[in-house]
Amino acid sequence: MTTETASMPARDLESAEDIIIAENVDKWFGDFQALDQISMRIKEHEIVVVLGPSGSGKSTFIRCLNRLEEHDSGRIVIDGIEMNDDVRNLNAIRSEVGMVFQQFNLFPHLSVMNNITLGPRKVRRMPKLDADALAMQLLERVGIPEQAEKYPAQLSGGQQQRVAIARALAMQPKIMLFDEPTSALDPEMIKEVLDVMQELARSGMTMIVVTHEMGFAREVADRLMFFDEGSLVEEGTPQHFFENPQEERTKLFLSQIL
Repeated sequence: MTTETASMPARDLESAEDIIIAENVDKWFGDFQALDQISMRIKEHEIVVVLGPSGSGKSTFIRCLNRLEEHDSGRIVIDGIEMNDDVRNLNAIRSEVGMVFQQFNLFPHLSVMNNITLGPRKVRRMPKLDADALAMQLLERVGIPEQAEKYPAQLSGGQQQRVAIARALAMQPKIMLFDEPTSALDPEMIKEVLDVMQELARSGMTMIVVTHEMGFAREVADRLMFFDEGSLVEEGTPQHFFENPQEERTKLFLSQIL
């Protein structure tokens, strides 16, 4: 499915610093190589959309960026901090990186407000009044302040995903990772989530988005990356991808989903 979005103004990223560096990253699950020598640099404030068929490694890669999956070799550096076994480094990286999943992963026994404030209060030691004020600001930002006292089961899928985005933002990350955030939603709910993500992009948030929403990719991404069989096959601007892809595998994939 595509979505109509207002075109983002072109942004100058030339002078921006690299905030994510991956060098020759490998990941194995037993005998299966999920990631094969992935290397990339992503600049602060850049919006990167990752495309690829199921099993191509795209979700595994972004899960490696906050150590939900541990890479087997190569280097990952997030905002100047190298991903390794040092717990202090890992905690520092996780405090910089927010993640939104396919499934909303909200705590069903907690209200929307408590789902959002749990992290800031427990991890950042934020006073309750401050955490509550931040949560309400974020619910305003994602367009559902009236849902603050409800529980996840009382919300639509689109509303739950917007709460999940607000919850991730409550930790005040520098980077947001989205793993197919609209794939579990009914079609009519997709646009409300993509609108929130587009507003985030306009605000300057660094974002990596795994998605098949080609309208969003075309209008919002600074760069697209195509994964297949654990490899980064091709990358370029939306114009490059949609008008002049170079690799046959990329052309085949786009012909099947556009």
